Amino acid sequence: MLIVGLGNPGPAYASTRHNVGFMVIDELCRRHNVVNVSKSSFNGELFKMGTHFLLKPLTFMNLSGKSILAVKNFYKIEDVLVIHDDLDLPFGALRFKKGGGHGGHNGLKSADAAITPEYIRVRLGIGKPEHKSQVADYVLHPFSPDEQTHLNEWIGKVADAVEMLLGSTCDEVSSKCSLKGLAV
Repeated sequence: MLIVGLGNPGPAYASTRHNVGFMVIDELCRRHNVVNVSKSSFNGELFKMGTHFLLKPLTFMNLSGKSILAVKNFYKIEDVLVIHDDLDLPFGALRFKKGGGHGGHNGLKSADAAITPEYIRVRLGIGKPEHKSQVADYVLHPFSPDEQTHLNEWIGKVADAVEMLLGSTCDEVSSKCSLKGLAV
């Protein structure tokens, strides 16, 4: 399986809401004996975790599909799981879904265009700003101090769920690991 965490490269984005997918990949790398197999042709940081691959596309969010497709084709991987931020869920929520729409998320739009929308999505709730015009600014800013106090615990639970997905169905993991959100 190819496990993709969506985000933007560089230190300026490292702790932003939009990079929560990268944060989960970092946690999985920390937990497991991973091997870095990055190749410049993948436009991303690629790691091998047992028989699975972990990918952090370095193409910026809007072009993530390019990196996903390159790895998927090179290694002939059928199953893809994408971990991403979701404005439509409250902070700390965790949901799972196979296929579906992109909901305006540019990283998912790019992935859908590159590999079709039929992949597993791990949706991480980041809440949303008061006004729709604030979305771009909101996702590119760090979590609030209150959110940050819960962030490591939440990322850990997401990593647990992703590990469970490697041996269970999406429905099984959804029934055991879905979270409604964290009160902050």
